[in-house]
Amino acid sequence: MGTQTRYLNPEVIRKVARLDLKAKFIVEGFLSGLHGSPFHGFSVEFSEHRKYTPGDEIQAIDWSVYARTDKYYIKKFQAETNLNCYLLLDISESMNYGSIEGNSKLDYAKCLVAALSYLMIHQQDPVSLITFDTKIQTFLPPKSKRSQLSHILTQLNRAHSSSQTDIASVIHSVVQLIRHRGLIILFSDLLEDKERLMSAIHRLKFGGHDMIIFHILDHSEVHFPFDHPTTFVDPETNESMTIDPKAIREEYLKEIQNFLGTLRKEMNLLRIDYVPLNTGTPFDEALISFLMNRKKSSK
Repeated sequence: MGTQTRYLNPEVIRKVARLDLKAKFIVEGFLSGLHGSPFHGFSVEFSEHRKYTPGDEIQAIDWSVYARTDKYYIKKFQAETNLNCYLLLDISESMNYGSIEGNSKLDYAKCLVAALSYLMIHQQDPVSLITFDTKIQTFLPPKSKRSQLSHILTQLNRAHSSSQTDIASVIHSVVQLIRHRGLIILFSDLLEDKERLMSAIHRLKFGGHDMIIFHILDHSEVHFPFDHPTTFVDPETNESMTIDPKAIREEYLKEIQNFLGTLRKEMNLLRIDYVPLNTGTPFDEALISFLMNRKKSSK
């Protein structure tokens, strides 16, 4: 129980469950509905008809029924298989940084992973956990059994940052690991060469996988609130530099906004849900806001 309560706040779960997404996305399951039903054409089994209503897709009309009845009916389907979801957690050393006491980027990411795991498993969607730095460190195959949540929480409790990162290489390994189309959710600060990162993500998308990226930065990395000469240390190389924050604040803030804006634009072109977050935002508020936005965009 201690492991679960460390990352799962019962009040958070209660608020998220209140969204009532299950009723709206019952055909393809919670996550496929959450992400705008990405698997149109997925193997399904015919169930029944219902009357056409404005807003339904024209392609779903059963024209053979229309020919007999002169009325529009929509085919309803039941998915034969649930959507496999893979949660990729960056545990590299840079994720250990945190300007807010007791809340590093890795702690923040663990909370999001735990909450999403809880939701998916209680929706009977198979979920997998993959932790990585320069390579895959942990792989839990996707399962929907209740015991999977305990396995995931145990791995989250054991996961500690200790190395550099190589997201691009890890994504290539994930492509080889995942044999069927699935939903991949990445939790990382994305401190990686942008060209290598985008090349790997392109490969992932062209492999037919759907993707959500939670881009997690520290509050200070986004807002740069430093006032006095400060020594900054690269956590992965140990290189240090002492600078006057006031002299570079304007340029830094401009660069970080350009960086985030460029990533958002490129992810949008690839139809990837890109969710920039910082540790100053309570993770439950961030998650609920994301789920609500997905609910609205899928209508």
